[in-house]
Amino acid sequence: MAVADNFAGPLAAAWPGARRQLLARVLAPPDASLPVPPARERDVWARPHAATMRQLRSRAEGDLTAPWPLPLAHQYARYFRDGDRDAYEKLVFARQRRLTRAAVLAAVTLDPAWLDEVVDGVTLLCEQSSWCWPAHDDTHTAHGAVLPTVPDPYLDLGAGEVAAQLTWVDHLLGDPLDAYVPGLRTRIRYEVDRRVLTPFARRRDWHWLGLDGDVHNWSAWIHGNVLVAALCLVDDPHRRAALVDLVVEGLDRYVASLPADGAIDEGYGYWWNGACRAHEALDLLAHATGGTLDGIPGDALRRTVAFPHGMHLGGDWYLNHADGSARPSGGQAWHALHRAARRVGNRDALAHAAAHRRPDAPVADEEQGLGRLLLALTDPAWTAATPVSPPLPRDVWLPSTQVLLARRAAGSSAGLTLAAKGGHNGEHHNHNDVGGVVVALNGVPVIVDAGRPTYTAQTFGPGRYDIWTMRSDWHSVPHIRNTAQAPGRTHAARHATATVTADEAELRLDIAGAYPRADVRHWWRSARLERQGGRVVIVDDWEFDPDPTSPPTYIHLLVAGQVRLSDGRAEVTALNGAGRVGLSWQPASAPCVATVRRITDPMLFDVWGEQLIRLAIDVTAFGPVGELVLTVEELPPHEAFPGGAP
Repeated sequence: MAVADNFAGPLAAAWPGARRQLLARVLAPPDASLPVPPARERDVWARPHAATMRQLRSRAEGDLTAPWPLPLAHQYARYFRDGDRDAYEKLVFARQRRLTRAAVLAAVTLDPAWLDEVVDGVTLLCEQSSWCWPAHDDTHTAHGAVLPTVPDPYLDLGAGEVAAQLTWVDHLLGDPLDAYVPGLRTRIRYEVDRRVLTPFARRRDWHWLGLDGDVHNWSAWIHGNVLVAALCLVDDPHRRAALVDLVVEGLDRYVASLPADGAIDEGYGYWWNGACRAHEALDLLAHATGGTLDGIPGDALRRTVAFPHGMHLGGDWYLNHADGSARPSGGQAWHALHRAARRVGNRDALAHAAAHRRPDAPVADEEQGLGRLLLALTDPAWTAATPVSPPLPRDVWLPSTQVLLARRAAGSSAGLTLAAKGGHNGEHHNHNDVGGVVVALNGVPVIVDAGRPTYTAQTFGPGRYDIWTMRSDWHSVPHIRNTAQAPGRTHAARHATATVTADEAELRLDIAGAYPRADVRHWWRSARLERQGGRVVIVDDWEFDPDPTSPPTYIHLLVAGQVRLSDGRAEVTALNGAGRVGLSWQPASAPCVATVRRITDPMLFDVWGEQLIRLAIDVTAFGPVGELVLTVEELPPHEAFPGGAP
């Protein structure tokens, strides 16, 4: 068993002393360590949330007439052959969702048919060669294989998720399973131990531990799942305490890595499986220790609960820097945010979560995993929550990532919302987008960030920036002298300054350093929301060394909707019937060309539909010193477009 290295972060400061010995004394027994009543407590499970059960039962009854999803070896190997990971992962996720549905139905009914379904699902997972997702497995680099190396399991996000799911099944249905199919829980313990708990304790070179200082969402996610398994499945009190101690150390590294403003550089989509997972783990730790290790040490983690509503544009739309989606598919774990906001005492975060709670709708679904579903079902504060309006703060400024979001008035997505960012091109899940802008109309993005397509081997390989959505030339930033931005932390904004007043909000920065050119003296960009007029004004001001060859320079704008162009002007009809905006620029003599990007990737198609359009405003003729002012305004429905063609 590895020994914690006494990392001194916020958790260590809050809970000093001999933590391992303390844990051995205060941890609740394994069968009482998870904060969900087991199925034997019939007063809880005989009257479950009706809307949630209707949805789960409908889907689960359909499962009974269908074969279990069967991920195949050749699908696993595809990742190493052609880069496809999606075909295998879809089947694994479908298998896990089916087991989650069956487990809840079994807890509610204790019906042998649902217990059989649980037994089959658990056994299939126990016999699955690997719980690791193929994109993460080191089977090829370590062993030259394209199939899982069974004696050397890799502990990744997928392995942690299966371990936690099986643990929740064991906790929820322990007594019924012991009576109905003796031996199954022994199998669960064996597989979780050999695939997750033993590798976790034995190997301390996992990249996600962050021992090199690079800490990201994997750390909180995996440590949280290991915590679930260690608390419930390990009977030896000393080993159990040692495992939990290692988890606390890992969580401490994650919390210590968070910036003071609570920003998540991986973007909104990864908050749910990063900071949110840390909140859930600390909540679980407080329960398991009877409140001895309680609270949320460190202001940074407490501030992260504001990140989701800080990135909210309106409706289903969010600011989606990095590998995020502007309109996330599926339900988020709103219960987890609601619970974290209660613990922190953040009213706006609480309201943002409650805004997604509908009395006649399910409290959660199987997409979020069994643990999150069970916690939502058994949390009276969440099941009784009533919807309120989302907070939609007027201004959000996150200096650590240099992200500004501003709207005309708090509490309303009406009119234009501006988002702009500086930062650098070495962020986690980075896109080359220093200086990027997003403009939303009535909460719907018009000038957009495309987001990320379906993950493949290329996504996190050397060809990442061959993917069009990752490149700066498909973001709303300049393309300078035929040169795109370069990846890496050194390619960054300089002198970023945010100014927020009652009348306007502006981000001003020099983005020349994001480009691998020595002849760019500066490229100042300011993006400003003028609240009274409801306009967004973007000013680009540049100076280059003279170059007689005059390589082309463009200011790119990526837009969603229907576009009509005329001299010095463009009209965009936004998606979702949100309205129209007019874009105008000065000097109006700068020509503009529209390029249609057809979308075939299913993830991007679900957000944007068939196409996005890039407007390229050509400023080459203005020479090495110049300025262009772009104004974005909402157009009334009756205003005629002054000429131009679609």
